[in-house]
Amino acid sequence: MTDNGCTDPVDVVALGESMVTFLPSRPGRLADVPSFERAIGGAESNVACALAAAGHSVRWVSRVGADGFGDHLVAAITSFGVDTSAVHRDPARPTGVYFRTANDRATDAHEVAYYRAGSAASAMAAHNVDLGAVRSGRVLHLSGITPALSEDCLALLRELTAPRPARPLVSFDVNHRVDLWHHQGAGKILLNLARGSDLVFVGEDEAEAAWGITGGPAAIRAALPEPRVLVVKQGAQGATLFEADTVTFVPSPHVDVVAPVGAGDAFAAGFLSATLRGLPALERLRHGHVMAAAALTVPGDLAAPPSRDHADRLAALDDQAWETLRLGPGWTDAVTRADEEVCTP
Repeated sequence: MTDNGCTDPVDVVALGESMVTFLPSRPGRLADVPSFERAIGGAESNVACALAAAGHSVRWVSRVGADGFGDHLVAAITSFGVDTSAVHRDPARPTGVYFRTANDRATDAHEVAYYRAGSAASAMAAHNVDLGAVRSGRVLHLSGITPALSEDCLALLRELTAPRPARPLVSFDVNHRVDLWHHQGAGKILLNLARGSDLVFVGEDEAEAAWGITGGPAAIRAALPEPRVLVVKQGAQGATLFEADTVTFVPSPHVDVVAPVGAGDAFAAGFLSATLRGLPALERLRHGHVMAAAALTVPGDLAAPPSRDHADRLAALDDQAWETLRLGPGWTDAVTRADEEVCTP
């Protein structure tokens, strides 16, 4: 285990792999797309960037190659205001990259080509990351992608979710990616990591794919009684929060979707932001939905979040106004006169 002294306290630490993403210049098969635009993508770094853009102090811990793509990743994530001082540069392994088509991920036409095997981040382990930096936040955010990368990464997450005095609040997004797992016990691994966490995000579809649970949010809670807070995401229907003896459901707003990439990460960032601010259950879920709507209305993984005042006004809408709210491309750019009129309490 290493501790390099990067332990200044922050609101959130996010640990996980980020990759350089290549977005197509036009719709079509990867074989037919002539050029791509470079961006960045990674579940945990997406959360880190969104939280930093929303005004929180955030640290990202990872490994990248000592290459140009690693330079780009670190610079891009730093530009959001994220502390990247605990990111290790690996001279022996490359930074991961991936290409994707412009089609909706829900269609058979969607393609993603990952080039991440043997990446620098897949070598993360308890002995080569700064554990002092990892544990320096009020919240430590992890996801189920990391343990799928290697046995060392799995051991690291087991270490970070194990009971320990004065550990930060551990936030775990199940993020079940079937294509990444080469381990027959993936479902059991993810379930055990979730059980060791304090706050868990999981989609109904993920719970069915990973654990065979088909009975809805209540059945998922029955399988996961340990986390103090459980958020079950139900797609366009909404999300259900289990906390202590209370259950809170908030429907999703109507969103004109440009691309679904990054919406789950954005939801987690919005919910965590509201959690750090001590907001009540309904507003935490609404902030998750609002941040997800920002990601859904742009083509890439990352979107500029609405201002805190704007998000707070939306989260404070009465039930009728919330249920008729519709958000489309460009809605986060500015608060229009119409927004002011609608959102005034």
